[in-house]
Amino acid sequence: MTNKIDANEVIYKAKDFASDQDVRWCPGCGDYSILAQVQRSFPDIGKKKEEIVWVSGIGCSSRFPYYMNTYGFHSIHGRAPAIATGLKVAHPELSVWVATGDGDLLSIGGNHFIHAIRRNVDINILLFNNQIYGLTKGQYSPTSEQGKVTRSTPFGSVDYPFNPASLAIGAEATFVARTIDREPKHMQEMIKRANSHKGISFVEIYQNCNIFNDGAFEAYTNKETKADTVLHLEHGKPMVFGKENEKGIRLDGMNPVVADLKSGEYSESDMWVHDEFDKMPYRAFILATMAENPDLPTPIGIFRQIERPTYDEGVQNQVDHIIEKKGRGNLEKLLFSGNTWEVN
Repeated sequence: MTNKIDANEVIYKAKDFASDQDVRWCPGCGDYSILAQVQRSFPDIGKKKEEIVWVSGIGCSSRFPYYMNTYGFHSIHGRAPAIATGLKVAHPELSVWVATGDGDLLSIGGNHFIHAIRRNVDINILLFNNQIYGLTKGQYSPTSEQGKVTRSTPFGSVDYPFNPASLAIGAEATFVARTIDREPKHMQEMIKRANSHKGISFVEIYQNCNIFNDGAFEAYTNKETKADTVLHLEHGKPMVFGKENEKGIRLDGMNPVVADLKSGEYSESDMWVHDEFDKMPYRAFILATMAENPDLPTPIGIFRQIERPTYDEGVQNQVDHIIEKKGRGNLEKLLFSGNTWEVN
C-alpha cells in the first residue's frame, strides 16, 4: 500500500510508519491489529511523517505513539484530547491523532472528550474499546456491562455502562464510526474516512483483551455468528444482513426492528436506507443504541458525518482579525515594560 505525497517526495509504505521500538502488548492483543491497520492506511492519507502527531494518555492503548514513526506525546491520564486540542490550535497544519482506551477516555478523560467534541476540533480520536481496564490488571471500566465480575467488582458491576458512539453523537460529534479489530479492511477504510473529515472524527474500535476480557466481542468476529450479529452500514444502501442477506432493518416509528426478507412480507426496498450525511442526529443515535439490544445486530461503519466550522479555524480567524485591526503585538516588550500593564 503506497501513496505519493507530492512529485518531490518519497512514496511511503506501511513499514515506513513502524518505529524501531519493540511492541510490548500481550501476545494476541487486538492492539496489534489496530497498529497494523493504521500503518497500512497512513501511506494513503497524504501527509508526510513529519506532519503527523500521535497523542495518548495512560493505558495499554497509550503505548501507541512509541510504535509509530511520527511525532508523538505519551501524555497524562485522560488528558489526550485537551493536549491534542492545544497542539492543533498552535499548529493547524499538523494531522493530529489520539490513541486512547475506554478507561482513559471515558472515565477520568470524559470531560475532555465531550468538550473536544463540542468544540469540533479538527483531530482524530481512535478509541480502543475492550470494556475493561487492561494495564492495571482487569478492573471494570466505563464500558463494562452490568453484572461484570472483575477484581474491583467481585459480585458484579451495578453501573450502567457508557455507549461511546451514543455519547459522541449526543455531544454533536461531526464524524462518528465504529469498527472491529478483526475486520482489517473495514478498519482501514474507517481510518482513511476519518482522516479525510474536517472536524473532530471519532472511531470506536471493538478490541479484544485476551488476558482480562477475552471473547467480549466474539459474537461479532466468530465466522459462525458474525453475519447475523453485525450490520455493515453503507451510505445510500438498505440495511440488510445475514449469511444470505435474508434479514433487514426497518423502522417502526423510531424503533428499529428485524424483518425477514425471505417471508415475502417485506423486500429490500422496504428497509431503512442509511444516510450518513443526515444533518439531524436522531437516526444516528438510533443506530448507536442498537448495540444495547441483543435482538438487533450491532452496526459498524460511519454513523454520521456532517460539516461544521472547526474550533481551531475559529481561533485562527479571530487571531488574524485582531492582528489586522490592532497590529501584531510585542510580547517581549509587554513583559519587560514594568510590573503592571493595562488591558484595553
